[in-house]
Amino acid sequence: MRKLGIDYGTKKVGLAMTDESGSMAFPHSVIPTTPDLLKKIVALIDKEKIGEIVIGHSLDRNGKPNAVHAAVEGLMLDLTLETGLPVHLQPEQYTTQAAIQLQGKTAMTDAAAAALILDSFITKKK
Repeated sequence: MRKLGIDYGTKKVGLAMTDESGSMAFPHSVIPTTPDLLKKIVALIDKEKIGEIVIGHSLDRNGKPNAVHAAVEGLMLDLTLETGLPVHLQPEQYTTQAAIQLQGKTAMTDAAAAALILDSFITKKK
């Protein structure tokens, strides 16, 4: 089953997907955080036949909800209601920094961070 990884940000959202078996994560795209964000994500879910969603759980360094946390919870609820798919939270601290260390800062950095979030979820499930 193919999975979708999401690295949510207030300005842009990184997306990653697994292969068909759900065992390897790959960066997919970066889209702006606009009012039609949910519509774009749902269209991708339908097109790619996604069966499970993983969103980066945004917390501060002390493990407390940060400014992005409420928006992530809102997106999680909207995706659950819109798609009926299971939506999981996965810790995402420092994934953007790790993506930059791996590939340098590029237009796809947030998608690479989403792939790291998705990969850590897959690894945790094994």
